[in-house]
Amino acid sequence: MISKNKSIAIVSVGILIFLFCFSLFIGNYEIDFIKGLNLLLGNGNKDLLEYKIIWNLRIPRAVMAIIIGMLLGSSGAITQTLFRNPMADPYIIGISASGTFGAVIAFLLGLSEVYFGVFGSIFSFITSLLIFKLSNSKRGSLDLSTLLIIGIAISALLRAVISLVMYIVGEDSFRVVLWTMGYLGGADWKKIVILLVPLLFSLIYFYINRYNLDIILLSDEEAHSLGIDIKKFKYKVLMISTFMVGFSVAFTGMIGFVGLIIPHLVRIIFGSSNIKLIPLSMLYGGLFLLLCDTISRGVLTTMEIPIGIVTAIFGAPFFIYLAFKNRRGV
Repeated sequence: MISKNKSIAIVSVGILIFLFCFSLFIGNYEIDFIKGLNLLLGNGNKDLLEYKIIWNLRIPRAVMAIIIGMLLGSSGAITQTLFRNPMADPYIIGISASGTFGAVIAFLLGLSEVYFGVFGSIFSFITSLLIFKLSNSKRGSLDLSTLLIIGIAISALLRAVISLVMYIVGEDSFRVVLWTMGYLGGADWKKIVILLVPLLFSLIYFYINRYNLDIILLSDEEAHSLGIDIKKFKYKVLMISTFMVGFSVAFTGMIGFVGLIIPHLVRIIFGSSNIKLIPLSMLYGGLFLLLCDTISRGVLTTMEIPIGIVTAIFGAPFFIYLAFKNRRGV
């Protein structure tokens, strides 16, 4: 007999598939459902405009939304585990802003898009390492208020620098503007192939270390007594997490709150074990971001809303709820 949690996960996969197909028909250019379904199955003239729209624009965009959601959802779960703090979202504590800053640097240097992810990952890792060091108390735990203050300060500084870059660049700053709001419209198969590298690498790494990730939820002393070099392991996990965030924001900009909302909902439904939390955060992160992208393209008929705005509409109230919940000690 299938357990309740497995049933929920199976239904969620079904919803993801349905939403993926549904999203292909959402946009400024309307496509007949039956005709679009035939084109989706590979039937019909490849020279048709509808065929090119589905296969060259909408399918890559939907796939990228799922991949980015998977990266952000799982990196949020890892960040919260690493910092032992339920509010340690990469967006809130400034890691996403540093990734965007790295991508902007690569953009100004005239480098190819592959280097956007490389620079984004490098700057994300430097920032997260700095936050990790400064927020660490003498007892080895991470102070919530210090974590948020440092993260917000770093994020504000980097956003100011990015705004300065936009001002200096002038008319050519539109791409930088899109990064600051989150944008999936530039999706293509080349970017998807590049993004599969951090996704598959992180999946393999987290699967191999799935039990160790649960152990680091304990105190450092307990983890050390179980034979784990906790400091070295945390740095490795930190590097992998920022590697994922760096590539995500380099191609799509700052999409916030996915790493905050999704791990919390997964914990509520499935429990806090990282053996389940990480893969399910990937599943629901992809589902959530695909839903947000569909909303961003379907609300207005003449234009699309930047996806970062849509996720913020969901995430900001959720963050306020968590802040009050944490203050009450619930």
